[in-house]
Amino acid sequence: MKNIDKKYFRQGIDFLAGVDEAGRGPLAGPVVAAAVILPKDFHHKEINDSKKLSFRQREKLFEVIIENAISYSFSVISHSTIDRINILNASLLAMKKSVSKLKPVPQIVLIDGNKSFGANQNLIPVVKGDSLSQSIASASIIAKVIRDKMMSRLAEQYSFYGWEKNKGYPTKQHIEALLKFGPSPVHRKTFLKKIMNQSFQSEIIFNYD
Repeated sequence: MKNIDKKYFRQGIDFLAGVDEAGRGPLAGPVVAAAVILPKDFHHKEINDSKKLSFRQREKLFEVIIENAISYSFSVISHSTIDRINILNASLLAMKKSVSKLKPVPQIVLIDGNKSFGANQNLIPVVKGDSLSQSIASASIIAKVIRDKMMSRLAEQYSFYGWEKNKGYPTKQHIEALLKFGPSPVHRKTFLKKIMNQSFQSEIIFNYD
């Protein structure tokens, strides 16, 4: 993987953060963002965009990253907030909160994608950054692993949808379960209108016993 982080380290930057999110596309559950500051001399050849890694690879690299990072953090934005402010704003909010928790304060923040958020640091959006920056890729792994674990726990409570496998993404199994059983309390209602061809009121409670 190319690592554009080195470009900024050569400019005299000591603390560079990468930030990324996981969970923009699912129909249910939160969006999770993570931010990471890695040592300037740290390099691991297996770190890459989390989507290109297997479950086992992500789990292994998650431990490597948190053991070696100068600082890392994550933030979770709920399904209800996603419905209220939309998924783009929720993703940017999660990333902003994650960066704000880092200590020391990074001099530069590389953001996966082409959008930014308000902060005091020098923010640099990087399109396909999770394939170009070791710091962003590390953040993508942390965010993905944490969100997957959350969805696996939710799958125990809402067993119809197969979240232990699909993590809330709109797979055939997930959509078929939605059409048969309706949405759970943690589904993103604004994501379901086209699939279900109707709006679901927030006060509806479903019994899964």
